[in-house]
Amino acid sequence: MDLGLKGKVALVAAASKGLGRATAEELAAEGASLILCARTDATLQQTCADIRAATGARVLGVAADVASPADVARLVQAGLAEFGQIDILVTNAGGPPAGTFAQHDAATWDAATRLLLTSVVELTRAVLPGMKERGWGRILNVTSIAVKQPIDGLLLSNSLRAAVTGLARTLANEVAPFGITVNNILPGYTRTERVERLASAAATREGITPDQASERWTNEIPMRRLGEPREFAALAAFLCSERASYITGTSTAVDGGWLKGLF
Repeated sequence: MDLGLKGKVALVAAASKGLGRATAEELAAEGASLILCARTDATLQQTCADIRAATGARVLGVAADVASPADVARLVQAGLAEFGQIDILVTNAGGPPAGTFAQHDAATWDAATRLLLTSVVELTRAVLPGMKERGWGRILNVTSIAVKQPIDGLLLSNSLRAAVTGLARTLANEVAPFGITVNNILPGYTRTERVERLASAAATREGITPDQASERWTNEIPMRRLGEPREFAALAAFLCSERASYITGTSTAVDGGWLKGLF
């Protein structure tokens, strides 16, 4: 299937590893040029080099922290200077610390809000005018299955990713007349460093081993395994494509059947 991404420019946040990197690789394989960011420049530049070598795509790497509005502005400016436009935005960020309400002070809430919610607002604000002007755009927010079925011990993620969902659903209607879609993609338990950290946190909290925590999650998944980043990336690329032009305002899980609800 030709996804119609040749000649498009995609900005993918937190793209040096994990779900962000897998999404970037898939978009590049479909012919898109890339603007990638991550906080660690050395890791980011190696990812850029790997994707260039594998796909021949044009790739710009900009070290940036999406929790910083100044970094977001610098990232978008660098991308526009290099490519002249940004057609696709994939918002993504590392997860906030696990913990209960009593364990999180005001500073922790503020940092998590900047990481998960403010980053989406600022990235979207920066790219949306150009998308409206061209009459085409794709905004895809990487959230979590926790927005549909909250996960114990992940209070910050449960709260703030749900806020992103509300933002996206409202924005989708506002920008639909401009040929812009806004969707959310909800990863389940996937083989990434983030899930390894969550397993360690659960192990400490419950007095079990990380392997036992991971095994419990696997047993809750009907497919009886963790997801792979490339499986997530396949849907991400489709939702960013020309073929997905009539899909907007959705929140779609990639979770092996973990969610129990009907919607």
